[in-house]
Amino acid sequence: MTKDIGNQMLGHLNSLRAGLDRIEAETKEVKMRLTSLEERSTLVEKGVANVHGDLAIIQLRLDRQGDRIERIEKRLELTAA
Repeated sequence: MTKDIGNQMLGHLNSLRAGLDRIEAETKEVKMRLTSLEERSTLVEKGVANVHGDLAIIQLRLDRQGDRIERIEKRLELTAA
């Protein structure tokens, strides 16, 4: 009878160990996928920051062009007083 109880206990322990091994493997996979998502998120944030920088440069150039056009119009007396 003690052998039966021992075998049952061993069976339950083996089953628990197998379940824990499966959970551990799944947890590792989830961690890897989360790391991948974090890396992708960082790349997207850097890309957005680059776009904002480019837009700021373009806006500065447009402002300069606007100033130049105004000076040209004044020289040529094309603006309404």
